[in-house]
Amino acid sequence: MKLLRFRHNNQIHAGALTPEGVLPFPSSDLLALIHAGAHPVQMGAPIPLADVTPILPYDIPPKIWCIGLNYHSHALDINAVQPDQPGSFMKPASCMFAPEGEIILPPPAVSDDVDAEGELAIIIGKTVKGLASLDEANDAIFGYTTTLDLTALDVLAKNPRYLTRAKSMDTFFCFGPVIVTKDEIDNVDDLEVITEHNGKVWSRDFVRNMKHRPLELVRFHSQAMTLYPGDIISTGCPKGARIKSGDTVRARIEGIGTLGASVR
Repeated sequence: MKLLRFRHNNQIHAGALTPEGVLPFPSSDLLALIHAGAHPVQMGAPIPLADVTPILPYDIPPKIWCIGLNYHSHALDINAVQPDQPGSFMKPASCMFAPEGEIILPPPAVSDDVDAEGELAIIIGKTVKGLASLDEANDAIFGYTTTLDLTALDVLAKNPRYLTRAKSMDTFFCFGPVIVTKDEIDNVDDLEVITEHNGKVWSRDFVRNMKHRPLELVRFHSQAMTLYPGDIISTGCPKGARIKSGDTVRARIEGIGTLGASVR
């Protein structure tokens, strides 16, 4: 099932994306539906996709984890060494922007070298801790989505301890608009993660080429902390695109979805 939250006739709804349009659900709370772990009952006739405005699947994720340098090509791009364990960091919900919305660059005095990265993200579906196997990790996953993750590269270059600030500025993260339940994906390792910059492919690589693949990322993080329904683990980018005002950027993953933004 492909789930999304959207505006229609000045109201917020949740529903399932189908070839006929969007089938609305009785509840607009996708995070509550993920917590319930059940597929919701659809109601009403499908709404044409052209008549809806997709929004964030939910406004405040319990946790936003991102993984740095998970592709060798990204490490080469920024002259860094891939870590042996996942190079994970967290981002606050305050840095999110709307799907197909605007990335507002920070003032040049704060940062004048920003990149944007299209990524695959995991959506956790159960409260879990201390997972011992990849099968248990897969059982804990609700689904997958696309993300755009931004970095102030010049801030990060000054000192690696500035990572949180470099990653957490306003409009430096977005996810969705579609969450695809895991049963829709035959093999997550076969997904190709693409970042487009100004309408052209900037980078692309397959999930199978990650140093730490999705199931291992879930198992690994569960060893250190409790994971909750709605937690996001964004799995990394092959190569980020440096952006400036007037640009466009897009994450695209066949079978998952597409997520774009304009830059100012």
